[in-house]
Amino acid sequence: MRSVVIAGGGSGGHIEPAMALADALRRIDPEVRITCLGTERGLETKVIPARGYALDLIPAVPLPRSLNKTLLSVPGRMVGAVRAAVDVLDRAEATVLVGFGGYVATPGYLAAKRRRVPIVVHEANPKPGLANRIGSRLTRHVFIGQAGTRLPHAEYIGIPIRREIGSLDRLALSEKARAHFGLRPDLPVLLVTGGSQGAASVNRAVLGAADSLRSVGVQVLHIIGPRSGQTANVPPRGDVPYVAIEYLDRMDLAYAAADFALCRAGAMTCAELTAVGLPAAYVPLPHGNGEQRLNALPVERAGGGLIIDDASLSPEWIRSVLLGLLLDHERVSAMSRAAARIGSRDADIALARRVLAISDRTASSGRMASSGRTASRRTVSSGRTASARSAGTRRAGSGTGPRTGAAPVGDPYGRGQSGGGQSGGGQSAGGQSGGGQSGGGQSAGGQSGGGQSGGPSGGAQPGGPSGGGRHRGSHRTR
Repeated sequence: MRSVVIAGGGSGGHIEPAMALADALRRIDPEVRITCLGTERGLETKVIPARGYALDLIPAVPLPRSLNKTLLSVPGRMVGAVRAAVDVLDRAEATVLVGFGGYVATPGYLAAKRRRVPIVVHEANPKPGLANRIGSRLTRHVFIGQAGTRLPHAEYIGIPIRREIGSLDRLALSEKARAHFGLRPDLPVLLVTGGSQGAASVNRAVLGAADSLRSVGVQVLHIIGPRSGQTANVPPRGDVPYVAIEYLDRMDLAYAAADFALCRAGAMTCAELTAVGLPAAYVPLPHGNGEQRLNALPVERAGGGLIIDDASLSPEWIRSVLLGLLLDHERVSAMSRAAARIGSRDADIALARRVLAISDRTASSGRMASSGRTASRRTVSSGRTASARSAGTRRAGSGTGPRTGAAPVGDPYGRGQSGGGQSGGGQSAGGQSGGGQSGGGQSAGGQSGGGQSGGPSGGAQPGGPSGGGRHRGSHRTR
């Protein structure tokens, strides 16, 4: 039996591609056994069970970036975490482990090496984290989401994204998506998002330019964040809508409604926007190691977006630079096509097929028997509860499979190249979506926003693609 253990937790940037892979595995093989590995510190305790997958928790072992007292405690804690991960692999009878980085990945990699379970590493960022740098030295199965990421044995495959986004036909769904949010079909729409928690600098700049945007007929769909404190500053509804919502778990609808985006530059955000051919002005997070700028650079170089520093973003920049771009329909259409050419729609399917092929080779090669895992499983089965407790594992949730959403729509809209560009191989299979929230900083759960400022929409969900023709003033070409 195919049994895949997925180690991807901590942040949405690790969880979302992991869940996209899990959904793709189940579309290809509904009988595959999927177990997710996580820690209590990450978003996975809410996101993964909500998506219908079993989650086993092991102790978190953060690896300090500098020499300090915390470093002294790492070896002891790592031993306990690896032991707990070994227990999960044994109980799952794992035929392959797939890691996406984060706290949970390192003990997962070391446990898999100990049990001779094949390891697959996926790195979404241009600068690999420590966990994946370790994992890449324990296996030859290393896949990267961005060309040029430096890891041993690296092979470009793209970043797995949720099927309802990878299969999105923006033009076909546009009219119903706009109606869902209370937007007009005949005026361009700027989507603004700073991630699941919002971004204060982005919010201030856009709200400060709200009157200028609406005065020239640009609608705004603004995901403002649940604790932004900015809802009181949202302009009242008028003839040109400015729709502000605190949270949204249907980013496919937001992408379908929009002509252009102003957003952060997380790896998942860049992957999703290029997959659907939505051009954007990227505002990299000013903290960290400059990773977000590196995420957006290939998009800017391809002509599918532009980068504006957080310190330079202001209402004046929106009025003097972004406004003219939004009103240049031909340029926006060209940027949309350029973004789509470098996007990858089918990385989830491509990675799933590689993982299942590795799993099949494991089962047929007899590695499990030679590693002595059969005896270990007998021990576990005779005292599983006590063993799990002593190892530090805990089952956080279980389920039979992912929630499903809309079936894939037809051929991609005319603004972008059909199917994305560098798809990473493989054809899209099936139409089940994973549910939950996509990356780009958006965490799973929550209510679909729309309509009213600062709260969820009461509108019905669009039932499928509309005929969506060309609308006056919008940047949509077939």
